[in-house]
Amino acid sequence: MDFFRASEGCWSSQRNSHHLAMRRSEGGRSEITITCLSSEDPRVLEICHLHKFDPALNMGGALVEWTGTVDFDNEPHDGRAILVPVPDAPGATEGSMLRDIGYAELEPVAGRYRMGDDGAMTLITIYSETESEERLWFASPNLRLRASVLKRWGGFSMATFSSEIRKLKPSSESAHQTQRAWPSEQNAIPDWIQAEAAGKSQELPTESA
Repeated sequence: MDFFRASEGCWSSQRNSHHLAMRRSEGGRSEITITCLSSEDPRVLEICHLHKFDPALNMGGALVEWTGTVDFDNEPHDGRAILVPVPDAPGATEGSMLRDIGYAELEPVAGRYRMGDDGAMTLITIYSETESEERLWFASPNLRLRASVLKRWGGFSMATFSSEIRKLKPSSESAHQTQRAWPSEQNAIPDWIQAEAAGKSQELPTESA
């Protein structure tokens, strides 16, 4: 949950995927919003019951919503999913990752997660004929990276790398500064510049008559 809390907010994602079988690469862009959910959230409890896990073992969850586009494809790629980590034991660094909707299939799926000593999260999800392994880590507090491989029919079929930048909200100070009217915006000299100029002109020496 510490990793999810550090991920909370809105992110702009740039993705590059390489399809090994077709020897083709494609790019993609998306907007991702991550919201943390408490362990008592009805949606979290419902997912635990769905996968037959004791609800008392969950630590909370994360609602992930996204909207994006992919090169060579004019269709929108939007979706949402709820992730609920359940550790193998209290304080364990690995466990089950329960989802209400899978990446590749619109049905519930349970995968595995593992937290590394470096703070990176590794997710392993197995579908009917597909296995995905994804690693997520922070290069800085507002830059998150992820790399994944997709295995299908006994071999690797796709590799993906994504960089995600957090979209920060302006602070009260910066918001106040952006409210200033600049000359380029109104073709006039703002009052705060005129006041500063007037103050400096009063300091200049005047010539005697």
